[in-house]
Amino acid sequence: MTLKYKNPIKIKPFVTFLTIALLPLLTINMNAQDKTKSKFGKGIQVVAEDSSFAMKFSTRFQSLYVGEYDYDSKEYNDGFLIRRARLKFDGFVYDPSIVYKIELGISNRDHGGGNIAEAGYSPRIILDAVIKWNFHKNWTVWFGQTKLPGNRERVVSSQKLQFVDRSLVNSRYNIDRDIGIQLRHKNKIGAKGVMKQIFSISVGEGRDIIVPNIGGYDYTARLEYLPFGEFASKGDYFSSDLSREKTPKLAIGASYDLNKGASRQRGQLGRFMINGDGSIVTNDLSTVFVDAMFKYKGFSFLGEYANKVAAENKVAIKEDLSTIKYLTGDGLNLQAGYLFKNNFEIAGRYTTVAPDDLDFSGVGEEKQYTLGFSKYIVGHSLKVQSDIIYADRFSNSNKLYYRFQVEVAF
Repeated sequence: MTLKYKNPIKIKPFVTFLTIALLPLLTINMNAQDKTKSKFGKGIQVVAEDSSFAMKFSTRFQSLYVGEYDYDSKEYNDGFLIRRARLKFDGFVYDPSIVYKIELGISNRDHGGGNIAEAGYSPRIILDAVIKWNFHKNWTVWFGQTKLPGNRERVVSSQKLQFVDRSLVNSRYNIDRDIGIQLRHKNKIGAKGVMKQIFSISVGEGRDIIVPNIGGYDYTARLEYLPFGEFASKGDYFSSDLSREKTPKLAIGASYDLNKGASRQRGQLGRFMINGDGSIVTNDLSTVFVDAMFKYKGFSFLGEYANKVAAENKVAIKEDLSTIKYLTGDGLNLQAGYLFKNNFEIAGRYTTVAPDDLDFSGVGEEKQYTLGFSKYIVGHSLKVQSDIIYADRFSNSNKLYYRFQVEVAF
């Protein structure tokens, strides 16, 4: 049986075009691929022949499943998403004392902000764009956009967390990223002790803002003391004791942040405090963080306390007479875990947050209890994590969350 078409395809011209288009690919010798000496988890590294610059390119992503059970409605909702997807470039330029870091967020959760006028109604894909100059001994100056020296859990990379994600204390009170300048220094105290000092001046409105400074500037100071010396592999800034510290290591930190004329709910984060008539509400927000990290032979502990207050009781009043509030109050996060020799870890976390003023704070009182499990296949570069969270919410229905996540970074 022969099938006939009203508009037969002209095969010969099509094949000729396809052959010409694919000829370069067909002639490639597949055994001649470029090879790199870099290892998995270490990125791809390039150094100029004259040593005038170096660059390491790395990428990572997190595939996440989240299930949520509401105790009042008895409903279970779930879904999958790419929680984070990042491109990272870092290295040195001109001289090894001048280093840089560029990190781009390319998942929808990374670059939200297309509806913010202050960001030009554009996706905010730039997370970090900062240059660091070690200009004298233990003195370094940073200039650009990056994380502020706030609470430890926020400064720890989201790639290197002990649980699927950071705690509620961090999500309510952290000061995140901003654009400005930071001065950093460290010195020894006694035979083993190390003291680190950081001071920052930044715009105060957060990352990727393109409008002139709305309120005042943001000032941050942080002190860290390591009484038993440095952690192995900078372990004071990654979760879990993957280095299996042979001797006890402790890091104690405290930060103070003052955001003068803050125009957003949390200073660098949250909704802009805009009244229905278009006028902007500003307020001075001050935040205190105290934290500690301890590690020894597979055991790790992280504790953090945060307190954020506003100088005045203010809210923004929208056209429908609803309000936008500053997120002020305090919170405590305590977490600990033990890493077994097969690189399987079990960890627990207790978190509580509470508002400082029920009328003027947008924080809802809540306690969370989390049980987490992690399998580190190649450290934090290839791991499987899962946790269960029971959320005891003061004025809302209690909830139970289940999360499962796979992280790949290379």
